[in-house]
Amino acid sequence: MHGGRAFAAAGLSGALLALSFPTFGHPASAWVACIPLLIALHDIKSVRRAFWLGLTTGAVYFGGTLPWLTAVMVSFAGFPQLLGVLINGLLVAYLALFPAAFAVMVVVLCRRLGSLGLLGAAPLWLTTELGRLWILGGFPWELIGYSQTDVLPVAQLASLFGVHGITLLVLFVNSVLALALVGPARYRLRALAAAGGVGVVVVAFGMARLADNRLVQAGDPLRVGLIQGNIPQDQKWDGDREAQILTRYSELSRQSTAAGAELVVWPESATPFSFESHPASEDIRRLARDAGVDLVFGSTQLRLEPEFQLFNAAFALNPKGETSAVYHKMHLVPFGEYVPFRSLLSFVGPLVEAVGPFSPGLRANTIPVGSHLISAAICYEVIYPALIRDFVRNGSELLVAITNDAWYERSAAPHQHFQQAAMRAIEQGRYLVRAANTGISGVVDPYGRVVARSELFETTVITENVRLLRGLTFYGRVGDVPAYLSLLLTGVAMVVARPPRRRASA
Repeated sequence: MHGGRAFAAAGLSGALLALSFPTFGHPASAWVACIPLLIALHDIKSVRRAFWLGLTTGAVYFGGTLPWLTAVMVSFAGFPQLLGVLINGLLVAYLALFPAAFAVMVVVLCRRLGSLGLLGAAPLWLTTELGRLWILGGFPWELIGYSQTDVLPVAQLASLFGVHGITLLVLFVNSVLALALVGPARYRLRALAAAGGVGVVVVAFGMARLADNRLVQAGDPLRVGLIQGNIPQDQKWDGDREAQILTRYSELSRQSTAAGAELVVWPESATPFSFESHPASEDIRRLARDAGVDLVFGSTQLRLEPEFQLFNAAFALNPKGETSAVYHKMHLVPFGEYVPFRSLLSFVGPLVEAVGPFSPGLRANTIPVGSHLISAAICYEVIYPALIRDFVRNGSELLVAITNDAWYERSAAPHQHFQQAAMRAIEQGRYLVRAANTGISGVVDPYGRVVARSELFETTVITENVRLLRGLTFYGRVGDVPAYLSLLLTGVAMVVARPPRRRASA
């Protein structure tokens, strides 16, 4: 495939990848999304051309997945539309480098192995996703495995190998189908049979796990109340509205405790002030005491010694109104809570002036609730699988996520964020409860089934029963070791597949 047709195929792959995710997409797209790109790559020799094809795929993929970032910067940072588009474009261009690297590696492999090199696509793609997870702090938004979160028989694979295992499965199917279209005839039937066999095993395992259902009867019960305050972003830090905001959260909390809630959860940055330094903090402590419940909520914490530090924090109060734990957010949002490479990108500084430069937390500490332990991931921390696993390894029996998605308005972002959070429940075999300022709030069981969820921009309370669970899934025990074996395999493959050096003539 040459010329414009190759770039059209690369663009088609990017579009199908973007259409694998909410709100306009469908998970079926992911199973064929990379086929056009792989077909375009399999018979070319130029690494440079491969790079540009992969970059095209990445630009369309991330441009279609992340358009809401422009609205965030225009609506809440006050940037001109053109500047917002420019900054979003810079992030998309950076993320597109990862599919570009994937394309280069595919061509290197195919130059040595022919079209059979296409079968290496799964570990090669996963290697680039691992890079996106960690390089420069990481931005692992909508890894391909997340596309299958709602396809529950397939999604159960995450309890064994995490979201990365699902990425490997989806890319393996893509590579086999691509090989069946362009590879030697003698391999086609065997490749399709192998893909079909793997698919049958995965679905059979998933259906058996769903039918087993033992985790919804295990552990100790706990009734949780999730408070969706629905405070507009432009009012959250308005000093004149402090009393009104606190009254709303207090009234909604009382509704939940009247319905039997033993643990009440408010969203990220729920208090319109820094909790420890404001007189109204006593009203929140009194609420916990009067209701006799544990209360978890988001606020900021300021430290002046030994140096100035501002933390995005989750506070926990026990039924006596005492602070039982404070967790500091560890994964900060680039361009939202800090500006990476500030000296080079000083023009985006206004985006964080309203909230200040936050400091990252250092420990994945848990929160006591009676004799049990829970955890509280803040905002997009929930898309970091290793962090949630650290919480569980530290004793967390319930996954709590608090977030403020008001920034994203009615874009696809709140739906994508909720989808990714649900994957953590499957991976760890835990209930997940999520309180979001403007939605989506909800409860997800250990199999990824959504027990309850709110609508966007409604003021509401969700009060549901969950179970406090202690067992570990296979993924909880081994973590991302299989994923990093793919990284090792990729490294070995690239060394073996590189062309031999030519000897200089005598």
